[in-house]
Amino acid sequence: MLTVKNLIKSYKSGKTTYEVLKGVSLRIEQGEFVAVMGSSGSGKTTLLNCISCYIPPDSGEIGLGDTELTTLDEAQLAEVRNQKLGFVFQDFLLLDGLSVRDNIMLPRIIAGKVGPEMERAADRLCEVFGISHIRSKFPAEISGGEKQRTAVARALINDPLLILADEPTGNLDSKSARAVIDSFRQAKENLDATIFMVTHDSFAASFCDRVIILRDGVVWREQSRGKLERRAFQDELLSAIREMGEVTEK
Repeated sequence: MLTVKNLIKSYKSGKTTYEVLKGVSLRIEQGEFVAVMGSSGSGKTTLLNCISCYIPPDSGEIGLGDTELTTLDEAQLAEVRNQKLGFVFQDFLLLDGLSVRDNIMLPRIIAGKVGPEMERAADRLCEVFGISHIRSKFPAEISGGEKQRTAVARALINDPLLILADEPTGNLDSKSARAVIDSFRQAKENLDATIFMVTHDSFAASFCDRVIILRDGVVWREQSRGKLERRAFQDELLSAIREMGEVTEK
């Protein structure tokens, strides 16, 4: 599904070069729900931006399905972002002048794929995520959790190969955050969605199948949930994060 090989990215400020990603490699399979965690400056947001094609890596490979993204031109990358990737952001990015249903359909409208099938797809997503009762409302009339569930539905309207989520629970209270994570789980279980989520929140990450922990631009550790209960997995994540902090301090 998604394969990243030896990804390197650095930034220059004056005469100083800052290495952010230092050879990151990972693989995500179809239908997996995977989180990336790490302290500020670990490279997790840069990694997401490289995978989403918004910033080019210095070197390395990014394979999405059978497409190598680093070889594409800007027009081809724009098509990938619209057709093969779905995005969920911390700040929702819903259009205030559109209803919930119209916001969900927006990617297909932009792609010119309008018609009854688009409307049926939007209505089905509203049912999956429990927002059918608000589909005619506008963003200003709904809660933060409902906004984010709308954003998740919008990310899925084009049946993307991969959903990229950037701190999707960062601005939400605990109840709304749980509703958003439940939306991702529903997308995985009911729609076979593949989700790659950047988060600092061990609670959100504990619902994932696997968590990749970055430290100083490299993959420091991977934690798989397996058959662990959610709370036990969260305890493992917190223990790993504490251990990483102790290593950093030495």
